[in-house]
Amino acid sequence: MVQHGGSGVLASVQDDFPRWYQDVLEKAQLADNGPVRGTMVIRPYAYAIWEGMQADVDARIKRTGAENVYLPLFIPESYLEREAEHVEGFSPELAVVTHAGGKELTEPVVVRPTSETVFGALMAKWVQSHRDLPMLLNQWANVVRWELRPRLFLRTTEFLWQEGHTAHATAADAAAYARRIHLEVYRDFLQDTLAIPVLVGVKSPRERFAGAVNTMTCEAMMGDGKALQMATSHELGQNFARAFDIGYTDASGTVQSCWTTSWGSSTRMMGGLIMSHGDQAGLRVPPRIAPIQAVVVAVKDDERTASAASAVADELSEAGVRVRLDVRGTPGFGRRIVEWELKGVPLRIEVGPRDLDAQQVTLARRHVMGKTTVPLDRLSAAIPPLLEEMQSEMLAQARERLAARTTDVETVAEAIAAASTGFARIPYAALGETGEDELAAKAVTVRCLQTEDGGLPAGADQDGLVAIVARSY
Repeated sequence: MVQHGGSGVLASVQDDFPRWYQDVLEKAQLADNGPVRGTMVIRPYAYAIWEGMQADVDARIKRTGAENVYLPLFIPESYLEREAEHVEGFSPELAVVTHAGGKELTEPVVVRPTSETVFGALMAKWVQSHRDLPMLLNQWANVVRWELRPRLFLRTTEFLWQEGHTAHATAADAAAYARRIHLEVYRDFLQDTLAIPVLVGVKSPRERFAGAVNTMTCEAMMGDGKALQMATSHELGQNFARAFDIGYTDASGTVQSCWTTSWGSSTRMMGGLIMSHGDQAGLRVPPRIAPIQAVVVAVKDDERTASAASAVADELSEAGVRVRLDVRGTPGFGRRIVEWELKGVPLRIEVGPRDLDAQQVTLARRHVMGKTTVPLDRLSAAIPPLLEEMQSEMLAQARERLAARTTDVETVAEAIAAASTGFARIPYAALGETGEDELAAKAVTVRCLQTEDGGLPAGADQDGLVAIVARSY
């Protein structure tokens, strides 16, 4: 089943969600495949959304005290070998350079899949005394993981991300900082800015990051009921510190090993944004992250209408609204409306001859697809609070879906059944390793472990935990 729109065809969001997702990427001009299999081209509109994400997350990271750095793309193979568990976790995905400058390299170099090992080597050099701690670093970069089943924004061979790496004097300090990043940066950004409710929890031992002693995750429900991991934070214990000799001299003059963390989010958040909020008409972008919060569309191609539409756009821009003016004569009005709906611009302001005669404009809110009219002399005052109202309503809609499609169960069989349409909550004690094996056989995984009230536990060994079970991307 397909639904036909003025700008093309979108597969049914209900009947063929994967195809719908690909159609939205194409029709909304978000991304394209790169020339090398598994690589991705991010088109201008999607990159503008990513820039907004990057700026927001970066500001939140800096408020925690971290500073930005940039590390090399190439990593000596020996660096990864120094942390055996880390290499084991990443080895199938590594891209390795063996020749450069027309010669075989003495030592192969790996195109970074992540930078724990380089940060480890540099922290060993930079940290000398307890006065150097905590060392809180972050970088925005590209990474390469040779994906076998790529999907744009969700799993690509090369993608963009930020990765934070820190060194601390104590385990408690490292755990507290990683937890702060996870809640104050990732959870709050995803919910407050992207309007995506997330379940925060810890990964089970089999699902945690290679080399970590504890992994925290933000799990979101997509429109088809599947889970998507949106961000992770890792307590690395002293594994990397010992492998790379990251030590410090304490106040008494004794040499101690550091405790380290790492944490990251990526362009996967773009995929989550599309699949969390999209509908049959295309993308829906929450106002706070939208590069275009309102588009002013001239209904008729004449000087009077175009001039009035331009004046409206200027007025909204002065009021702090991110606005785009559309006074194109072609394509026709209907086709242009479909284009803006596909791109998910939160608010469309239509200016036509009849509107001008009545001294008003017509407002179309993308998240509910309804229309109202507003007097011209009240427009600039009405739009900013309306955008905030729309932001709240989109979060509420996503929360309602999450609640409606999450089921409490007692057995593994019930969890597998519930995962066909959404999430299942099952006591972790009733699951165990055998239960995780049964889930895996049905392509279902434990997305995270939470406390009974939905809180973030200290670790996977805490008593009374609940497992969130789902199929995932």
